Amino acid sequence: MRTMWLSGAELLAVLRIGLGLWWLESYRHKDKKEWFGGGGIGWAAGIAEKHRWTAVRSGFDVVVKPRPRVMAYVVAYAELALGLGLIFGFLTPIALVCGLLLNLIYLVLMIHDVAEQGQNLMMALISVVALFASGWQVWSVDAALGIF
Repeated sequence: MRTMWLSGAELLAVLRIGLGLWWLESYRHKDKKEWFGGGGIGWAAGIAEKHRWTAVRSGFDVVVKPRPRVMAYVVAYAELALGLGLIFGFLTPIALVCGLLLNLIYLVLMIHDVAEQGQNLMMALISVVALFASGWQVWSVDAALGIF
């Protein structure tokens, strides 16, 4: 691959780190008091209630609604873990797959919100590209440890 400044592997690392910063910002911008107090999951419950797909409504009611506090922590700390894992390139393929799955869940839940769809589609695309192009080859703990 011919590039003007960085190598192809370095460009993929920039993409991976940028995606990690995006996940980190998703965690950082949450009002933690409100989020962990039930506001975030309550907001999502309101969206799920009106969802046009029965599977989404019933899935949310079975998995998330009975345990809003636990799910608030799971979501917030998953975003933090994804951000740090991708920035530092630690267990990168696992982080990319988990991030892709989380973006797809967000995308399906927020199917009516065009702005959310765009963000989640772009994050999912970056995850797929970084995963299939081995975006952990340089500037990563994975590369330093020789794993993956």
